Amino acid sequence: MRVLLADAFPAEHVAALTEHGHDCDYQPDTTTEQLPERLTGREVLVVRSTAVPASVIEAADSLRLVIRAGSGTNTIDCESAAERGIHVCNVPGRNAIAVAELAFALMLALDRSVCDNVDDLRAGRWDKKRYSRARGIHGRRVGIVGLGQIGLAFAERAAAFGTTVHAVAKPGRSPETAERASAIGIRFVDDLTTLARTCDVLSLHVPATSGTRNLVDAELLAHVQPGTIILNTSRGELLDEDALIAAMEEKDVRAGIDVFTDEPATGTGHIESRLARHPNVYGTHHIGASTEQAQHAVAAEAVRMVDAFESGSVLNCVNLDGVRLAQSTTRSGEPS
Repeated sequence: MRVLLADAFPAEHVAALTEHGHDCDYQPDTTTEQLPERLTGREVLVVRSTAVPASVIEAADSLRLVIRAGSGTNTIDCESAAERGIHVCNVPGRNAIAVAELAFALMLALDRSVCDNVDDLRAGRWDKKRYSRARGIHGRRVGIVGLGQIGLAFAERAAAFGTTVHAVAKPGRSPETAERASAIGIRFVDDLTTLARTCDVLSLHVPATSGTRNLVDAELLAHVQPGTIILNTSRGELLDEDALIAAMEEKDVRAGIDVFTDEPATGTGHIESRLARHPNVYGTHHIGASTEQAQHAVAAEAVRMVDAFESGSVLNCVNLDGVRLAQSTTRSGEPS
């Protein structure tokens, strides 16, 4: 397969693709604007953060497969790709531990005001009286919104620290999810409002969709307790940022956030965000899935997916039905 790797990809896995006979063009600093030119003659595109809009899909002359080296595919125009018979696939679950670790780190840091401690020490200020005040994590009631791989990984860590973990009951969950939830001891409530009323930590682990946009809004925040910690390592669109700022002002809600609606689309840049600057927010730079462990796990799965595609199987497709290439359509829309 002729593959364009348009974002950072571990060297050993680039080598693995080459060893498996694929023609790899490794261009980790590719921008969205550069994609049409660099995709010329390429059948497979692998991206992490680089956006793939309809204009790129329409300009690609040979593209057959887009792999998002992560779980979310909101930066890719999946519908446009489907219209042209191009499979869009993701790599779910492989970065779950990394994201759960960051969410948990943000919770611990917020509880003990770690970042403010460090800032004051670096400025030569000693204030043991102020920083000795902390509630602690043991005994807290933690609400998990979304029991996918990341949500479950976070729940396991929260339970190990002596919290009581809650989630919203949902019919149709897989037996594997139900088994893990039971082993963790997750307590289920009827709806999101009850979860907000019950818990003093809410951690968000759902994708950005039309149904989850502004999931945490003024109406929901009206039900949270004063001092509640809200964690978002999923997508910035889940939060109504103005409503959250108001809740921080009125109820001393605190937030650990790795994703922002107005974050730069590139690896470096400038961000103008009221939420990121708020003193009740501990923010990070959309790095949830960026540990070495996660990147190697995701890359290994991406290599497996390219190999499978060459052999006629499509793994983890999110925009076209069927798992065999013979069941898909060509770019012209005629049966292959």
